[in-house]
Amino acid sequence: MRLLSLLLLATLVLFANIELPENFKADFTQTITNTKKKVIEYQGNVRFTDKKLFKWSYTEPTQKEVCTDGLELLVVDHDLEQVSAYRIAKGIDIAKILEKAKHHSENIYVAEYQNKKYTIQLDVSQKLHSMAYFDDLDNKVQIVFKNIKYGKGTLPSKSMKCNYPNDYDMIRG
Repeated sequence: MRLLSLLLLATLVLFANIELPENFKADFTQTITNTKKKVIEYQGNVRFTDKKLFKWSYTEPTQKEVCTDGLELLVVDHDLEQVSAYRIAKGIDIAKILEKAKHHSENIYVAEYQNKKYTIQLDVSQKLHSMAYFDDLDNKVQIVFKNIKYGKGTLPSKSMKCNYPNDYDMIRG
């Protein structure tokens, strides 16, 4: 569920009064702080294209890939040699989220949707810098983007797919 929230938030950021690139690539650091102040930090890179395709590749502290087309979520855990596939019941309703997004201050945007508040920060060149929200378990999630490259056109579909060996265990959720 945490990954779904992350993907939903990333989709929101790209559409909320912020110039939407046709695609982008970036490195990221995701920090999750639980209610007892325990912190875990993940690092990796993300790709976005075609308004709905995302691929998150986690490299630290574990190797994991998360891919979605807005309807299905595929999670590949290379450490566990396991693939989990989930059908997203409600889908990702970008239009309704965008209706809620508001410019808050200088480079800050805020959106409230389905009882969650999302805070988005842009850098001086009006590109995505960071976003933060509380997930369904009241964990604070902050994602900081670096080395963002906005592009034109669609990224190759092969680069947006999660890759894994055929012998990984498959779990359907």
